Amino acid sequence: MNLQVILGNFALILFVAMVLTGIIWFLDIFYFARQRRSAADAALAAFDARNAKLSADGVKADNTSRHAIEAALLRQPVWIEYSGSFFPVIALVFFLRSFLYEPFKIPSTSMVPTLLVGDLILVNKFTYGIRLPVLNRKIIDVGDPQRGDVMVFKYPKDMSQDYIKRVIGVPGDKIVYENKRLTVNGKALSYTQMDDYLDDERPVYHKQLMENLTGVSHRILNNDSKRTIELSAVENFPHRESCVYAYEKFSCIVPEGNYFMMGDNRDNSADSRYWGFVPNQNIVGKAFFVWMNLGNWKRIGGIH
Repeated sequence: MNLQVILGNFALILFVAMVLTGIIWFLDIFYFARQRRSAADAALAAFDARNAKLSADGVKADNTSRHAIEAALLRQPVWIEYSGSFFPVIALVFFLRSFLYEPFKIPSTSMVPTLLVGDLILVNKFTYGIRLPVLNRKIIDVGDPQRGDVMVFKYPKDMSQDYIKRVIGVPGDKIVYENKRLTVNGKALSYTQMDDYLDDERPVYHKQLMENLTGVSHRILNNDSKRTIELSAVENFPHRESCVYAYEKFSCIVPEGNYFMMGDNRDNSADSRYWGFVPNQNIVGKAFFVWMNLGNWKRIGGIH
């Protein structure tokens, strides 16, 4: 595992931090605290013996100093104190984002109009099964991605990057994309023309349609000035032989254990058309809620 992957894998960093702070926390409970207690008891015994001798000589004992000595010797070193404070917080965050929900920020326009740049979203980590943190290996099967789901996954070309796209094809599906229209398993999807969409970043209108993906309706954008498929941008990828590319058309049969992903901003999305399928082990979770967008507070709500 190279440095870039390690730095890009926040789960790994969080796991290491949890382990280190946890080790210090447990060592303090079962070793360091006992050492401090023994040292304090020895010091207090010596202090009491000295006070007893002073009392025998008629000198009044100073019990205030006794409490100060005990407190000083039992006080945790700063590095142990901070580790003990951080450990439960780090452990809680690690558990929540590993098994329940993980926040993400949308960095690009590939999922417009469904998701906008700057949207802060929540991803359900258990919808598609319980996975081991860091290794991302499924240990409990709960469910599988369905057509129409908006899914976060590890980019197959660079596992340090998280991508978000819509599931278009599941294992065994035959996907045909011709003249910017989808056919799934021989059934053409239905499209309804909508009002043109005004680009948030520049004064440009895009053709907007409502696509019905086997029962899941969602909006997509098309740019008539761009081709259905830019053949020069197609890369080599695993199971490339399952796809056939032609002018204004391509078709793919989704291999077992893989998914075919596309962005809703169809002509401005680098997706499975160009870099291939998403293996099951790359799945992170299902995006289901926009909880904030600092530039547009109306964005809060569910993802469809």
